[in-house]
Amino acid sequence: MFTRRNEPPLDPEVLEEAAEWLMRLSENDLSDTERAEWECWKVSSPERDRAWARAQLLQSKLDGLPPSLAMSALDRPSSPERRAALGKLALLLAAVPAGWGSWHLAQSQQWSADYRTAVGQRRELTLADGSQITLNTDTAIDVLFDANQRLINLRAGEILVQTAPDVSPLARPFLVTTRQGRMQALGTRFTVRELMPRTQLAVLEGAVRVELAQSSHAAPMIINAGQRTDFSSQAFGQVMATDRHVGAWTQGMLMADKMRLADFVAELARYRRGFVRCDPAIADVRISGAFPINDTQRTLNMLAQTYPVLVTGHLSGYWVTLSPA
Repeated sequence: MFTRRNEPPLDPEVLEEAAEWLMRLSENDLSDTERAEWECWKVSSPERDRAWARAQLLQSKLDGLPPSLAMSALDRPSSPERRAALGKLALLLAAVPAGWGSWHLAQSQQWSADYRTAVGQRRELTLADGSQITLNTDTAIDVLFDANQRLINLRAGEILVQTAPDVSPLARPFLVTTRQGRMQALGTRFTVRELMPRTQLAVLEGAVRVELAQSSHAAPMIINAGQRTDFSSQAFGQVMATDRHVGAWTQGMLMADKMRLADFVAELARYRRGFVRCDPAIADVRISGAFPINDTQRTLNMLAQTYPVLVTGHLSGYWVTLSPA
């Protein structure tokens, strides 16, 4: 049984119920009474039927639970570890069929990278040549310095780069690569965000030369200070003026200037574990102000106090819904 793209979102409480049953089934065999209770639950409403269909699809994809979640199934029913595992499992059910692939890809990208940050974390690095890299939330990079180049491979996430002159006799170029292309710093301070299937580039100082991954489709482009663009592996987007708040995240802030609430929520969700959903009825509410990303719950409270927004938490805070107040 497969989920459909145009299906309405499932109630988070129903997803938590499905996650609980899936976890109980993974622990051991149910008694006859428990199995009858489970069978009744599955057919008691269309939403529960949909939720269990997603559970079956997830099981077929994983051939069981992810190990990090399955281990928590053995904990006491009221333990924090089990509650956290239930929240994560419910989120996977919400995103099936794409959820497992994204979760698995993020895990592999994070843990095999040279440097990484967790969701909500930022990290500053000083490289061997004196260049400085700031990693935003949920970011992974590899660093390769050799006789010919100084290379940063951005696997996922976002970085702010402040390059230093190369003191070696070869004057090695400073390069940043993503799956979409290669950027060469020309005495530069800039940000790069890998946002599949495109890369976003904003230049704060100096200039950056950009070469697409499939360079036969377009000649390299120079992006100067005060400019930003995005690009796929085959084409450049429009060159525009850099947003003056582009690096605000390095100071722990999310800046909004008449930003759509739906867009604001999408940005805020990058810094918070779990799922944040904005009701379409308030998606176009315009948000302005400076909001802390180090304390996303405080930001949600600020929204509820300032705008006609009701913030509701489910699944021990893993699932948050913004709806009309």
